[in-house]
Amino acid sequence: MVGHVLLAAALVVAPAVRTELSVMTWNVCAGTNAACRLYRATDLELAENVAERARDQPVKPDVIFLQEFCTSTAALLELRLEQKTGRPWTVGSWGLGRDDGGPYSCHPDRLGRPRGAQSIAVAVAGDAASFQVHPLPAPPRSATRAVLCATIPAWRVHACGTHLSSGADYDDWRPGAPYRTRQILKFLDIAVKPGYRSVLGGDLNVSPPDSGRGSAAGRRAVAPVYQAYRECDQRGARRTGRPTRETRKLDYLFVPKDAVVRRCHVARVRLSDHDPVYAKVLW
Repeated sequence: MVGHVLLAAALVVAPAVRTELSVMTWNVCAGTNAACRLYRATDLELAENVAERARDQPVKPDVIFLQEFCTSTAALLELRLEQKTGRPWTVGSWGLGRDDGGPYSCHPDRLGRPRGAQSIAVAVAGDAASFQVHPLPAPPRSATRAVLCATIPAWRVHACGTHLSSGADYDDWRPGAPYRTRQILKFLDIAVKPGYRSVLGGDLNVSPPDSGRGSAAGRRAVAPVYQAYRECDQRGARRTGRPTRETRKLDYLFVPKDAVVRRCHVARVRLSDHDPVYAKVLW
């Protein structure tokens, strides 16, 4: 009788373990834009504001993508995230450069102290993460660009954030958005990691394909990402979403097609010219 009980127990299939992940992306506009409130913010002020938005919004992120951050703030951001959320965090940061090889510097804070280079950053809560920088093609005489990826073995997640060329007259201004088109295709290649689920985010500086906003070339450039992933604010087949900078959506969170998006939240803030975007997903 005991043997039959053991056999029956062996035939029970354990339910698959599902992963829930929350992600945030925010262009904090802290580096060089004097129109933004975090321009010339101290390291403490910048770190405090990011940490508060990780704690106080309805979606509590496990992964954070930041743009127009400053490299000098990375260590303090890690500390303030831990203090605000009660979780351990690891922060990776990469500073943009100029085509002459120098740093693309954040302007000094209000006390005249240097803040390092304007940067992209990825913050990961809880489990160990490793970071890798992947350069992107960028126009001459403009800032260098890259993708920063965090590999998180415990979750089998590859989380990649970026900030693409602006499309301004000094940064991929030619018709057809040639550099952003190439950057996005490279971003897609970089994000793939065998055995891992990919999450992509950041300020792509193009509008969604079905939004009718921005340039047609920019809308075409981002279409391949929608083909491969689901954007958190996408509604049905329409590739659009709520605005994140004035009247346009420029900030994105892409997740695997088979993920369930439990919530996509856009927080309205006045500290930056971009609103942060949050996604809670399950797979």
